[in-house]
Amino acid sequence: MTPLARAADAAIGWYQRSISPRKGWSCAARVVTGGPSCSAAAREAVRTRGALGAVLPTMAQLLLCYRAALMVTPARLHGEGVCCCGPIPVPFRF
Repeated sequence: MTPLARAADAAIGWYQRSISPRKGWSCAARVVTGGPSCSAAAREAVRTRGALGAVLPTMAQLLLCYRAALMVTPARLHGEGVCCCGPIPVPFRF
């Protein structure tokens, strides 16, 4: 692994250990599809493709999470998107 990939892997691991268990909700993509969470998918992409090669697969996973969240939350009523990182304003529609 390159130094950049190691740093990205370490950052995602820190998020998974320190933040994710305390945030109070689960990744919408994982809940709806039964597949990996966004952080797990991103970490696997970094490990298999490197940090730069993981960008597009991670973006695709986050888009999947956004769409899954629309199915399980009332966020559409407030004009916000929700991803595994919590409610965030999304200035565009899909």
